[in-house]
Amino acid sequence: MTNAYKQLMDVLAEPRQNVGDVVAIVDGLRVIELPGGATIRARGDAAVGTRVFVRGDVIEGPAPSWPVVPIFV
Repeated sequence: MTNAYKQLMDVLAEPRQNVGDVVAIVDGLRVIELPGGATIRARGDAAVGTRVFVRGDVIEGPAPSWPVVPIFV
């Protein structure tokens, strides 16, 4: 017999981690510009002008300010 919970968890993948630059703060949320130009809003503490790691809608922490090269798979 298979484990239905494990099958469900295998289907529901975690959100991927993104990196982006904080460009504004609106209503307590940080507006983050991703390398492709898209913007997302995330919860967390970061100053405007800093680069951060984001997973889902949560800022995970600061990211190095090295150049970002998008890779499409």
